[in-house]
Amino acid sequence: MTRILTALTLAILMMAPAARAQDDGLAWVQIEAQPSLTQAQQSIRGYAAELQDVNGFSLGGGWYGIALGPYTRTDAEQVLRVYRAEGLIPRDSYIADSSDYRQQFWPVGANTLAEAAPETAAPQTTPQGQDENLAEAAPAPVPEIEEPDETPREARANERELTREERTELQEALKWAGFYGGAIDAAFGRGTRGAMARWQSANSFEETGILTTLQRAELLRQYNEILEDLDLQVVRDEGAGIEMSLPTGVVEFEKYEPPFAHYSATDDIEAKVLLISQEGNENTLAGLYDIMQTLEIVPETGPRTLDRRAFTLIGEGALTISHTQAWLKDGHVKGFTLIWPAGDEERRMRLLGEMQESFARLDGVLDPSAGVGTEPSIDLVSGLEVRKPKLSRSGFYVDSAGTVVTTAEVTESCGKITIDEDYEARVVTLNQDLGIAVLRPVESLAPMNVAAFQKAMPRLQSDVAVAGYSYGGVLGAPTLTFGQLAELQGLNGEDTLKRLALAALEGDAGGPVVDAGGAVLGMLLPHRQNGRQLPEGVSFAADAEAVQRVLQEAGVSPSATTEQEQIAPEILTNRASSMTVLVSCWE
Repeated sequence: MTRILTALTLAILMMAPAARAQDDGLAWVQIEAQPSLTQAQQSIRGYAAELQDVNGFSLGGGWYGIALGPYTRTDAEQVLRVYRAEGLIPRDSYIADSSDYRQQFWPVGANTLAEAAPETAAPQTTPQGQDENLAEAAPAPVPEIEEPDETPREARANERELTREERTELQEALKWAGFYGGAIDAAFGRGTRGAMARWQSANSFEETGILTTLQRAELLRQYNEILEDLDLQVVRDEGAGIEMSLPTGVVEFEKYEPPFAHYSATDDIEAKVLLISQEGNENTLAGLYDIMQTLEIVPETGPRTLDRRAFTLIGEGALTISHTQAWLKDGHVKGFTLIWPAGDEERRMRLLGEMQESFARLDGVLDPSAGVGTEPSIDLVSGLEVRKPKLSRSGFYVDSAGTVVTTAEVTESCGKITIDEDYEARVVTLNQDLGIAVLRPVESLAPMNVAAFQKAMPRLQSDVAVAGYSYGGVLGAPTLTFGQLAELQGLNGEDTLKRLALAALEGDAGGPVVDAGGAVLGMLLPHRQNGRQLPEGVSFAADAEAVQRVLQEAGVSPSATTEQEQIAPEILTNRASSMTVLVSCWE
């Protein structure tokens, strides 16, 4: 019965083009989504080996979808039903619309969304007086086989004159065209001859398995056609001390901002090339590797490697893919970055190969004083935007595993949450009524200090302080803001709040409020609450008991103390700062 169902499904797929002409409501069977382009490409190859009409699209938000289609909605429902029953696709596969998809990454070079868009068909007419049911369709034209420009003997003789590089390029072109699956070894054995014959057949040439001079030229023309509009030219940048092929049809030199020479987009293609050039050593190379990963042009996901003499850094985003390589040689760090639109993988990989192969070092490196007239910005590194969180607030450690308490507002609508920008964390408990969130790091941390909550009743008008990243991490360390305990409850008598006479800033929210001995009295709440902005010099904190109750819900047993002895200001500052962290919310 399973074989019968499969046969019916294949019949439906073969009839789909005819149905599409009559149905504007195209549909897809989405079978999988992956959070990175690399994972999606690995998964889609397995489906393509078993199923027909496999396509891959960007879904936005860093996700990539794998779908079958397009079909009419009726056919899509049938395909979904049959393939589910046979276990060929996941049980949670579903019907999707074309509007769900963005750029296509599979099959390479395809644009199925545009090809499947309904077209206005020309009206069909039949000769006057003739019954349209009797009208005969014109026979399909038979492709003509072109006469060869050389005999097989002449072609083989000319083939012997090819260099190893030329033979390798022909194998690469046959592989790119989908006719050759063997090793690129410049040896024209049975596999290569078979690939040549299949290419000849597909292009209406006689199947001899030996390419003539004109046929080789046609194959290479097809192979290089994808790069034609890029106007690939060898650029010799004396300032950077680098020579390499660049797509001059889509980028041009813009400026020097050491250690980069910027080549920016000139066309609709959102492309960019950076040439990397500076003096340095192994520490310089490692530092550049770290800095590059903070830039907007390098998406956070993607493979990356670093060793003593080189690094490769690939960032895969929903809209762009960046590829950076740099090498240390003779005291000079040189390399390049290619930023290219996602979904244009075939052209990107071909271009990248040309750039890698042509990369050559010239004498000298980029002058460190080049571009000194550019106005500096804290948000820029050498003219490139630094990746920034959409919101940053403070928090503090409450146990030895690195669990953090922070304000609930910093956890809203985040793609990722980090502690001190380096450690990813997850929300384990969220109490919106109290405005408290509990975070647990993905990897266990070893805090220098953790909070000890004050159990004794604090005195009104006693000295307090809040530790926090007042300016969102710009200063690189928490600061202490001093004030007094003004009231033991909120304005409406809430016993979960404490009112403070303290001029805190937005970035301090979520930080620990400590007494003069360093014990935690509570957590500072945002300055704006319930749509109202508090007066200057007035702040509220979630009471220590309220914070501890939320922690107990999260399975955390915080430390407590009754010690109220005052300590020296420098010791208080060190104790409070060492438990305080920067909490960041990223898109």
